[in-house]
Amino acid sequence: MKALYCQQNSAGEEIAFVFQERENLPVTRDNDVKIQVKACALSWTDIKLLSELKMKKEFLPVGREIAGVVLEVGSKVSFFQPDDEVVVHKPEKVPWVEAAGTIRDGLRAYTALHYLSHVSPGKTVLVMDGASPFGTIAIQLAQHRGAKVISTAYSLEDKQYLERLRPPVGTRQPLIARVIDVSNGKIDVAESCLEETGGLGVDIVLDAGVRLYSKEDESTLKPQLLPHKHDIITLLSVGGHWVTIEKNLQLDPPDSHCLFLKGATVSFLNDEVWNLSNVQQGKYLCILEDVMEKLSNSIFRPQLDEPVPLYEAKVSMEIVQKNQARKRQVIQF
Repeated sequence: MKALYCQQNSAGEEIAFVFQERENLPVTRDNDVKIQVKACALSWTDIKLLSELKMKKEFLPVGREIAGVVLEVGSKVSFFQPDDEVVVHKPEKVPWVEAAGTIRDGLRAYTALHYLSHVSPGKTVLVMDGASPFGTIAIQLAQHRGAKVISTAYSLEDKQYLERLRPPVGTRQPLIARVIDVSNGKIDVAESCLEETGGLGVDIVLDAGVRLYSKEDESTLKPQLLPHKHDIITLLSVGGHWVTIEKNLQLDPPDSHCLFLKGATVSFLNDEVWNLSNVQQGKYLCILEDVMEKLSNSIFRPQLDEPVPLYEAKVSMEIVQKNQARKRQVIQF
């Protein structure tokens, strides 16, 4: 059996992706499920996080978002049977590639909008970089829940893609109320959002990273299209929720004071938390099943690239690891 692994031999060393052959599969234990993988989505590997969670290995299998057919189950497994089509349980009409390519972005969108910010009808949601795979699913989920959606675009192509997005048949509300093109660096995101909301601000912000310092102080490696943290705080409404992926977010006392005056909250989006406590497993499974149901009903329409064969997986994973993929990469077997 050939598989792709992430390799890092020492701290600070750049990771590499390598193929390895395994001749003998491990014996199926009591609580195991053996699956023949039909499709596997590729996502950025956070080596530092895995190390902090004591999950780091010299060779780490790449690709955990899989869809396939159950070959064998352990003696204590009752939820699955041989020949089941699974992501969790996969709806029959959902293709393998779509199932694998949607599951993680769906999980992240649910975590951000339901569990961290409690989206509800009438709320205004700002999705940064809405043309990304995660942004696309977040927009569709927010609109499905009756929220008004604003999104930013990082290029003309992204803007055109977002403007072409349409809600499911029978839905009157437009998918996106406004697309803010920030590609030329001249548009003020905070000003645009306040204008769109009549000065009230945005109820929920899902960022795609933020600038912590001024442009002069920021590293040249940091994309200058990201909003400054002060912009996010400015455009938040009273009682608003800011959901961030910026793990090194630093808030100065004036920032905290402004958030205090607004009664606003800051939450960190880390979808790995669902695997850190057995208490959360019930909610976790419900989310995964709901993601598949919405995919089956065309509420979710993922941003997927053309599927690639296994022999091209190394090149695709290197592109993903460099954050250069604008569509979700999926390996088809």
